[in-house]
Amino acid sequence: MKKAIGLFAAALVLVFTSCNSGQQSGSEENANNETVTVTHNLGTIEVPVNPQRVVVLEFGALENLDAIGVKPVAIAKNALPDYLSKFKDDESIEDVGNITEVDIEKINELQPDLIIIGGRLAESYETLSKIAPTYNHANDTEDILGSLKNNLNNLGQIFNKEEEFKKAFDKIKTKAEEVHANASVSDEKALVVLHNKGRFSAYGSKSRFAIVHDVLGVKEAKPGLDTHTHGNVASNEFIQQVNPDILFVIDRSAAIGDQALNREDVENKLIQQTNAYKNDKIVYLDSQAWYLSGTGIISVNMMIDEVASVFN
Repeated sequence: MKKAIGLFAAALVLVFTSCNSGQQSGSEENANNETVTVTHNLGTIEVPVNPQRVVVLEFGALENLDAIGVKPVAIAKNALPDYLSKFKDDESIEDVGNITEVDIEKINELQPDLIIIGGRLAESYETLSKIAPTYNHANDTEDILGSLKNNLNNLGQIFNKEEEFKKAFDKIKTKAEEVHANASVSDEKALVVLHNKGRFSAYGSKSRFAIVHDVLGVKEAKPGLDTHTHGNVASNEFIQQVNPDILFVIDRSAAIGDQALNREDVENKLIQQTNAYKNDKIVYLDSQAWYLSGTGIISVNMMIDEVASVFN
């Protein structure tokens, strides 16, 4: 697929010259519609209000559009979370790859009015922007709720659903505040780890899984961890020495459809020495929501609920 992307990019000028008239006719029903200008972390775009042909390449955005009844013409179907499986079975929705690598030539043929990507496709932003206005529905780990609110507000403006999204955000914020009130007064400290093929990576404040600490108020078992996307290498010895009261485990392999982790391998002799194991507080999170998404109404609610269950 990388080869296909390269070939398409090389011939992009010729493709747009030959397809220009077709794109104009394909967008004709939006020709007289008003437009709205929205800003995201990769730029500012002008989008037709209520675009008819939307390509969605980020699962959180798909969750949000589903909430307002918007059906895309194409999505990234590979590794689609189970809670979005209805889109995978819908043959009227084109499959254009996955959330890290897409078929740009097919997307161009679909003549979209709007393309929505996530952070994993940021490097393709310029190329996709030559096809249609492209919006980056990314998560800001420095301000998780702020970026969620901004994305919902922008989508609300684009699809004339601002009130619906405001209500959805307000419910999430209220729920998060309730969890924060319980977690912040607890003395229990947590460590979030990503498990992949027998190895752990640890995450803390300002990281991709910072909702646990920065939004929900759970104390860190190991403050000062690096905020790199791939986390901090964490051995069994590291986890045993940190000795978290709560151990949140995200299984990357299961999220992407590979062999799921064996809990007996995780809960080995070293991990059994932690307070988390002794107090039955090793929590296996929904890996699809946490790893593949985490930027939409469904997944954020799931994440908050899972953390809340520890403090109920």
